[in-house]
Amino acid sequence: MEMENFYQRFCKEGFDENGVLNYFEPLPADNFNFAYDVVDEIARLDPNRRALVWCNVAGEERVFTFREMKYYSDCCAQMLTAHGIKKGDMVLLVLKRHYEFWFTVLALHKIGAVGVPATNLLTTHDLVYRFKAAGITACICSGEHCKVPEYVDEAIREYPDIHTKFIVRGQREGWLNYTEELKKFDGRWERVPTSKDDPMLLYFTSGTTGMPKMAVHSMAYPLAHIITARYWHNVHENDLHLTVSETGWMKAVWGKLYGQWLACASIFVYDFDKFVPGDLLHMMEKYKVTTFCAPPTIYRFFIKEGMEGYNLSSLRYSTTAGEALNPEVYNRWFEYTGLRLMECYGQTETVMQVANLVGMQPKPGSMGKPSPLYDIHLVDEDGYDVPTGVTGEIVINTEKPHPGLFGGYFRNQEATDAAWHDGYYHTGDTAWRDEDGYLWYVGRTDDVIKSSGYRIGPFEIESVLMEHPAVLECAVTGAPDPVRGIVVKATIVLTSSYQPSEELKKEIQTFVKKQTAPYKYPRIVEFVTELPKTISGKIRRTEIRAKDRQNAQNSR
Repeated sequence: MEMENFYQRFCKEGFDENGVLNYFEPLPADNFNFAYDVVDEIARLDPNRRALVWCNVAGEERVFTFREMKYYSDCCAQMLTAHGIKKGDMVLLVLKRHYEFWFTVLALHKIGAVGVPATNLLTTHDLVYRFKAAGITACICSGEHCKVPEYVDEAIREYPDIHTKFIVRGQREGWLNYTEELKKFDGRWERVPTSKDDPMLLYFTSGTTGMPKMAVHSMAYPLAHIITARYWHNVHENDLHLTVSETGWMKAVWGKLYGQWLACASIFVYDFDKFVPGDLLHMMEKYKVTTFCAPPTIYRFFIKEGMEGYNLSSLRYSTTAGEALNPEVYNRWFEYTGLRLMECYGQTETVMQVANLVGMQPKPGSMGKPSPLYDIHLVDEDGYDVPTGVTGEIVINTEKPHPGLFGGYFRNQEATDAAWHDGYYHTGDTAWRDEDGYLWYVGRTDDVIKSSGYRIGPFEIESVLMEHPAVLECAVTGAPDPVRGIVVKATIVLTSSYQPSEELKKEIQTFVKKQTAPYKYPRIVEFVTELPKTISGKIRRTEIRAKDRQNAQNSR
């Protein structure tokens, strides 16, 4: 059965004279529910259509059709309700890349419960914070090479309100065995009434400037990801799409669930704990992945690995997000594959805001142009639009339609008010717009360096630094200076073949001076063994700045 345009029943769209999407309006019914109205409907129309291809490092493989996805999610919904999980409950999901994640998240949608995906890197302290903040009442966690069930039990001593615990791929006293319990149910499940405005997912933000906040998305949220899959990933009905994200991160539902299945494509999942570039390249070659999305770091590792020995001829499209793209990575990937990296920008609080959509000519290093989902502006500190070439904060006009944008931070009105005001949602990220309308990322509003009258974005300098062979990782911040007030500082992790020295500092400074305006070079260079990061791997520049301020005060 032809399913290519299945997604069109849920939206209106329009294109410019070059065939680039320039109008998009999701059309959720009042009772829209992705599990019932997309997955179950595809299962009805084309039951044997391939939905998910899963494999792991042990060589196991499972291929699931949409009919099977409906069946297993129905069984899971029966199982969860039988053990007390009901509509509105907050359910923690730590399921790594196990196929049980898809059964479970669909089941929660069908029940009307709220999924709270999280990474297996969480500690007891992290879990206590999340349990209390969100009001978690149930946990479904991996037991495969994972200590989270142990940490959950430790956290319960401080937070006793967890009433249900399932362990997937393992055994633990006091926990229900997910696999054995699932076998007890027959999939006879009747649709539960839900609303498009009901809460569906809760994600904790990265916490780069403070404790993680909670962004809640409604049942209508998946439809905003039609653009993500169809017009950014360029996914079509017979594609096999791979997004390299573990299910604990928001990027998983961007690239491993909603938009891809709305496009009737198949999702490819390689279940691993440790990323080995050659292994992933081999899987892409073996299974003939057609569309691929990963953060720039993954592409850097691929390039370093050397791709000459892999046949990626099935790959026809590649995209990137999660961190700003260095033009060097873009150029090297293009040399190897002939594919352009199509970058985009978005947040936990939103779907894709800015992107290089299908049909656009990307500019290496640019995030692209604003998505037709949103009316996006770049504004100064007083809320006025900035002219071309001037850095401003990225904001979304909330007085116009804004599908896919969260409704506010859960249980945190102060943070919501700080982000939603004066008719805008304030992203906290800055960029500048060129004469062709492309946006170029600068950094977080707190990260922009104001030195000697100049406003300096850290990413531009970091991009230059990353081209030096000695630099493995780096963070650029503003550091206190008794003469200039604030100066540019580079905190650098060196590659294994280099050792810290004053000569290397000067070499790196000269290297930057030759490639950027002289006022942008780092007057301070500090070599460290590691950078402070969040659980999600984002650099905590705020921690570097705080340490420098404290050192400056102590030296007075």
